[in-house]
Amino acid sequence: MVRTQIQLTQEQVKAVKAIAALGNMSSAEVIRQAIDRLVKSRSVVDEELKRSRALRIAGMFRSGTHDVSKNHDAYLAEAYER
Repeated sequence: MVRTQIQLTQEQVKAVKAIAALGNMSSAEVIRQAIDRLVKSRSVVDEELKRSRALRIAGMFRSGTHDVSKNHDAYLAEAYER
């Protein structure tokens, strides 16, 4: 583990201590668990993965319209008007 220093408000310290006491754990463990939950909820996806996912689905669906490549701007404008 890496030692780090943070500053908390009085309210945060009280809340962390209360949670720690209820869970029979240290304040540091409460903070580590909170950070883990935050990191997992953010689900960071790197740009290369996003790009490869987008390329994989390109062309997989049919619109039934045969002139999309020619008139894509008109279709896009129409979609945004809805």
